[in-house]
Amino acid sequence: MKRSREQAASELFAALYPRLAGWCRRLVDDDETAHEIASEAFTRLWSRWTSVSEPRGFLYVTAANLVRDHWRRLDRERTTVRRVGTEAAVRPHTEPSDPSLRMLVQALPERLRVPILLHYYADLPVREVSAVTGRKEGTIKADLHAARELLRAHLRRNLDHSR
Repeated sequence: MKRSREQAASELFAALYPRLAGWCRRLVDDDETAHEIASEAFTRLWSRWTSVSEPRGFLYVTAANLVRDHWRRLDRERTTVRRVGTEAAVRPHTEPSDPSLRMLVQALPERLRVPILLHYYADLPVREVSAVTGRKEGTIKADLHAARELLRAHLRRNLDHSR
């Protein structure tokens, strides 16, 4: 029985993956992200294989939800860059030399990076970030503030150097 389950999953993957990844590609305009989303949809299907009666529909609904999450993350990144950049800018710069917010966040110390990722990228409220990390809410708030200040300072330095 396990053999037939794996064979059925393999056949489904071969039949639907290219089309699903192509559909995701048109939505996110990035090959790598599209393949990640399509793969994640199949992973989620596999974990619920015995309880899903309509695998194709499940895959597309799951992929659509993952695409929506991707769009939300991009929108939050753009909003944060705009907000921090606007607060830091005294006058507009002329060069498109802004560093990627993602790279700046990755460069933060782990103590600050984890709360930023959980709060701003995973949309967890401070209370849940506190529970997940095992740290007090006040500490999480202080870390979020410190991380924002570091990001703001880095963006200011970059703006000053680009003038």
